[in-house]
Amino acid sequence: MAEIRIRDAATLLGVSDDTVRRWVTSGVLEATSGERAVTTVDGEQLAALARERAGRPPDDGAGVLRSARNRFTGLVTEVIADRVMAQVTLQCGPFEVTSLMSAEAVRELGLQPGVVATAVVKATTVIVERRAP
Repeated sequence: MAEIRIRDAATLLGVSDDTVRRWVTSGVLEATSGERAVTTVDGEQLAALARERAGRPPDDGAGVLRSARNRFTGLVTEVIADRVMAQVTLQCGPFEVTSLMSAEAVRELGLQPGVVATAVVKATTVIVERRAP
């Protein structure tokens, strides 16, 4: 069983430490006693709560069915373009997403710093890392 510290659980869910502590107090999450004196929560329980809280992404009203499930809405922070290609960077919450696309697409979409846009990711390769136990 993975034990996750309250502070780390809060960071992973994008809430405050106090919110996680309230969830423990109210029974939404169960505190684990673990081997350390620090309060932790069960990683599997935390994962279930994260999925529950995530819900479905809001409907953008486009009326389009999509196979891509990874959608990150954020603020365009940088556009570097030449005559043919462009690099567009979005800040999506705590995550930075960079896309390479044609300069023509940048012009058609009106992408420039300060514009709200959504990065839709459909990847065949996703690399997963974790700290050594």
